[in-house]
Amino acid sequence: MPLTEIVLLAITGLAAGVANAVAGGGTFFVFPVMVAFGMPTLDANASSAIGLIPGSLATAAAYWRETRDRLREILPYALLGIAGGLVGGWLLVAIGDHGFRPLVPWLIGFATVTFAFSNHIRPLAERLVMGSGGGGTITVAGYLFGALVAIYGGFFGAGQGIMWLAALALLYTGDFHRANAIKNIACVLAQMVAVVLLIANGLVHWPQALLTAVFSIIGGYYGVAVARRFPDAVIRAVVVIVGAALTVVFFIKG
Repeated sequence: MPLTEIVLLAITGLAAGVANAVAGGGTFFVFPVMVAFGMPTLDANASSAIGLIPGSLATAAAYWRETRDRLREILPYALLGIAGGLVGGWLLVAIGDHGFRPLVPWLIGFATVTFAFSNHIRPLAERLVMGSGGGGTITVAGYLFGALVAIYGGFFGAGQGIMWLAALALLYTGDFHRANAIKNIACVLAQMVAVVLLIANGLVHWPQALLTAVFSIIGGYYGVAVARRFPDAVIRAVVVIVGAALTVVFFIKG
């Protein structure tokens, strides 16, 4: 790797770790740098996923107490995450870079809109449950929505945590920490299963992925301190601005 790429990946890896620790959206920082230095979009998606998984594992570990107390309850969602990750990863490998690249601006745009309205998505789902009185239809909708989010998580992943919280709000209205613990497990498993497929197909560029992993861990660790200094809304606004800019750039580049 050229020195410029090393420096930029280190900086964006730090930024991604901080963003994921506070609000999510770390992919927006690392992915475009890898593409800018000539990596195919499919390989950049795989390599950035590898680089950012350690931060996701750390988040899941932080919720171990909530997870430990609900292992039996979490199991169906863990299986859903694994199955969705397999399907999403398989779809990603099946379409190849020539099929994935045209989707990139749409995926980034979708994730950006998700982040922009993230503070409204879960409350909206909760109001839907309250307005309908709950019931089997809403429960089925929650599981189906969760399955789609898991597939998306294996395919691209940016913003999947927010969408998981919306799906779980259809099932666990008002219990945020319970939903967050389940969301963390489902997200990590979907990513890890998809990554295994990506590694098996030789899509991961290890020097870039490992460099990103090291600095994303550092960024994730110090992200807590950043969160204390800056409101969540500030970090989220930065992620949305970066995502919007990337959407425009990738649409222009075609």
